[in-house]
Amino acid sequence: MPIKEIDIKLINFFRAISIPLARLGLFIIFFWFGILKVFDLSPATPIVQKLSEQTIPFINFPTFIVLFGGLEIIIGILFLIKGAERVVIPLLFLHMITTFMPLFLLPQETWFGFLIPTLEGQYIIKNLALIAAAVAIAANLEPLREKRSK
Repeated sequence: MPIKEIDIKLINFFRAISIPLARLGLFIIFFWFGILKVFDLSPATPIVQKLSEQTIPFINFPTFIVLFGGLEIIIGILFLIKGAERVVIPLLFLHMITTFMPLFLLPQETWFGFLIPTLEGQYIIKNLALIAAAVAIAANLEPLREKRSK
């Protein structure tokens, strides 16, 4: 088989699986990390707690972390449901705003120096890949159709 045919077959294969794979990956990450927060098993809990103390000190942290984990679980599940994209993608972007906050509000936790992230900082920065997956899903949506008035 010529290399050009192999190339075309691979491209078509990857096109066919890219969106389902992005959905599955986002589900696994959000659901898994959310469950860990709900059951107080997340290694991210200390940084989430420090951020919540700075930004929403009026909310009881044990309640907040369960709600935050629950939001992540919901985001994960919604990524599996075709037709829920217009709900879940804005939720993901709101979640990402809070997720990136420690890079600016907790620099001692997220940076060793200029452009040198700590492990926690790397954990946050990798969320750019999650955003890219969500953008790819959004880019493959059919535009909404306007309803005709009678």
